Amino acid sequence: MTSRDVTRPICIIGLGLIGGSLLRDLVAAGHPAYGYTQSTSGMRAAVKEGFEATDDLDKALSRAEEDAALIVVAVPMGAVDATLDAIAAQAPSCGITDVVSVKTPVYEAIKARGLQSRYVGGHPMAGTEFSGWKASHAGLFHRAAWVVTYDYAAELEEAGQRVPQRWTDLFSDVVRMIINAKAEAIPTRVANHDAAVARVSHLPHVLANTLSVVGDNGGTLAQSLAAGSFKDATRVAGTEPDLQRAMCESNSEALIGALDETIELLREARASLSQETPDLTELVESGHRARTRLEARSGARKESVSPIKISSRPVLRLHPGGPGWVRQLAQTEDLGGRIEIY
Repeated sequence: MTSRDVTRPICIIGLGLIGGSLLRDLVAAGHPAYGYTQSTSGMRAAVKEGFEATDDLDKALSRAEEDAALIVVAVPMGAVDATLDAIAAQAPSCGITDVVSVKTPVYEAIKARGLQSRYVGGHPMAGTEFSGWKASHAGLFHRAAWVVTYDYAAELEEAGQRVPQRWTDLFSDVVRMIINAKAEAIPTRVANHDAAVARVSHLPHVLANTLSVVGDNGGTLAQSLAAGSFKDATRVAGTEPDLQRAMCESNSEALIGALDETIELLREARASLSQETPDLTELVESGHRARTRLEARSGARKESVSPIKISSRPVLRLHPGGPGWVRQLAQTEDLGGRIEIY
């Protein structure tokens, strides 16, 4: 075993785009992994391709408990509560992570069940507008940012308590899983994550749907003239509506703040255009500078939604459980950096 190996099998609950792609990557890396999906057709397709999958949740969780597996919750937000209830009842010793796009309601559900010592949150910033097993594919997470939360450890540190070794080991395995999927682990606390994704993930869905409606209101001529800029800007409006609603509505407080900021910029743009001499200089130049900074930091690739170059983020080689390690996580979060385990 090397420092990059996950120390336990992985059981993925939900084999859609994200869960299915993770299963593919883990198996390709030679790591024992299997999963559950409520879709019988999805299960059959996965099995036909040679993956271990079931549409029996009890069976999957019983096996996870026997294996002392790491359970990855990869279900829509609306199914999180029922999934956690099943895990608490049938896999009471397993560590838990998740890939849900909003972290506050998940962490609240975790705390309501007293599962904090068994949970490390996660969220891969990668995906497409498609869903289901058929949409999954290997390499989806290549060079993508993958959030890993550490609120439980930070809360214990603030209370002057020691972080249990069991949680430290779980945190290490979640980071190793992320690295095995070729993604980059970005430490973030729950509230900070939700505030950030409101701006860069959830707001784009609101704007994409708004643009789609405005374009469609232009009639057949406008639709016939729609080219790359419009199609790129509205791509995520093609995501299953229930999935969009789940992510945006469950992060409403942070999203409202981002929307207010957006509306104010649009009002200023409208005021500038209504002058005798229309002038969008301030907005366009500010936007251009912001986009240039993003490209300089991230690099443009087509394979993933939010990929990042290996060298684009500062890296902390972390020894979980070592002196000051939780403080190091906070410092890395402030820098937007990534972590590796040694």
